[in-house]
Amino acid sequence: MTGSQIMMEALHAEGVRHVFGYPGGAVLPIYDEIYHQKYFTHVLVRHEQAAIHAADAYARSTGEVGVALVTSGPGATNAVTGIATAYADSVPLVVFTGQVSTSLIGSDAFQECDTVGITRPCVKHNYLVKDVRDLAKTIRKAFHIAKSGRPGPVLIDLPKDVQTGRCDFFYPETVEIPSYRPTTKGHPGQIRRAVEALIAAERPLIYSGGGVIASGASDLLKETAELLGFPVVTSLMGIGGFDGTDRKSLGLVGMHGSFEANMAMHECDVLLTVGARFSDRVIGNPDDWQSRERTVIQIDIDPSSISKNVHTDVPIVGDVSEVLTEMNAILRETPAAADRTRFLAWIERIEAWRSHEHHRYSTMRDGPIRPQAVIEMVGKRAGPEAYYSTDVGQHQIWAAQYLKFKGPRHWMSSGGLGTMGYGLPSALGVEFAHPGCTSVLFTGDGSIQMNIQELGTAKQYGCHPKIFLLNNSYLGMVALWQRSFYDGKCSESVMEVQPDFVKLAESYGHVGLRATNYEELEQAIEDAFGKYADQLVFVDVHIAREEPVLPMVAPGAGLTEMTLPAGANSHE
Repeated sequence: MTGSQIMMEALHAEGVRHVFGYPGGAVLPIYDEIYHQKYFTHVLVRHEQAAIHAADAYARSTGEVGVALVTSGPGATNAVTGIATAYADSVPLVVFTGQVSTSLIGSDAFQECDTVGITRPCVKHNYLVKDVRDLAKTIRKAFHIAKSGRPGPVLIDLPKDVQTGRCDFFYPETVEIPSYRPTTKGHPGQIRRAVEALIAAERPLIYSGGGVIASGASDLLKETAELLGFPVVTSLMGIGGFDGTDRKSLGLVGMHGSFEANMAMHECDVLLTVGARFSDRVIGNPDDWQSRERTVIQIDIDPSSISKNVHTDVPIVGDVSEVLTEMNAILRETPAAADRTRFLAWIERIEAWRSHEHHRYSTMRDGPIRPQAVIEMVGKRAGPEAYYSTDVGQHQIWAAQYLKFKGPRHWMSSGGLGTMGYGLPSALGVEFAHPGCTSVLFTGDGSIQMNIQELGTAKQYGCHPKIFLLNNSYLGMVALWQRSFYDGKCSESVMEVQPDFVKLAESYGHVGLRATNYEELEQAIEDAFGKYADQLVFVDVHIAREEPVLPMVAPGAGLTEMTLPAGANSHE
């Protein structure tokens, strides 16, 4: 077989059903084989960045490995933003990039770049295949590395002569990489130490992160919380890992977390951290947080994440699912785990914090549309089974605050890198992964214009996400920070010229609607999910222009130093 034929067979062996890509000269041999193969559907995007984001959302919503294919040079460099996005959020991808022939590497050939060098800081691993005989085993290794341990993107750079070279095809059934053996089973002694701390806690808390979802451990975490009766806070990447409608859920924690979540995070005496890494957006000021005495238990498959940002007292390196399975077994055999009396006062204190209802907003219907209302109204109509994608900015945080997810893999958002332009290709990737699903996108007028050309991809493949643009004619989050920390000078954050989004959507063959008041919004939502259920609907919602995202913890401030809505400044 040729290298291109080997690639087709390898993808088939891995069960790949969709490949997101964009052709170019350095990958034409592969695209010629794609034309003839019947194993998977290739999705032609309109920009390489979108190919990676679509594959990313495909992976996030399924737990499978997302696959993308781009050409050399600018094709590869256009893909870097998407690769870095997936790397920051531990998303399993295999990305194939074209490369000039091996004899031309280093000669500054047309559309040549050092793809391996460029991507090394933002991939879990990468390969430059120089011999066609190495191709099959390299692909096998790439899929194994991408989905095992802490997931992440793996890149395979394919010179053109490797694509056309020939050799016998053999696809390995197993993979042995001596230098790569992730620890999955937690240390029994450390797990017992953790249980001892948990059953002695008087102000306990569980902090749930993206590792819970990546490990498929949501049901196990629910069991842990029920066995112990502990409240749970969630990171942005952990949304859906714990049932957001459960009374034990305190919601989002961190910079824009709920009042009760942040106060509980600061005041707890024992913190069970599950698949989370204490990012700067969660802890705020690590010194302030660590000034309070508490026992920190941290479960993570990546040893480099433990004690990375804050000190961990009981580190447990291992797969979240395996560790929680063992921990729950011990808790079920430990009568003291069922004792709630020791922390009843703590729960009462949390309920007092919760009673402040700091996520309230004006419901006056004779004024401008409140963005929080858009999120809640759409969420109620779309329902809990819908898949929600966001771009990055104020709308992202409002969605994180006001949507309630009962289970995992229904929330697609760029957390670690904060990538504007992620949303639309993400909403499309979800539809390919889940044919017939309801895919909803919340976006902003800055973010949507990063990859708005993917409206063409949606039309070509019959995708029909419901897009709600929260339009305030600002780069909203940038302007919020400028108003808060730069004396109100909105330097270059005002979107003075915008397209007519309704006409733009219609020009691609989609349905465009506009809402400037609540009556128009209600009708647009009903039409989007009813009358136009089988079409892409783009709703341009004009919201209150300077609505802030609150609560908010300023950069470098402690978790208790929250800016709250007017009239809601009590911390007790």
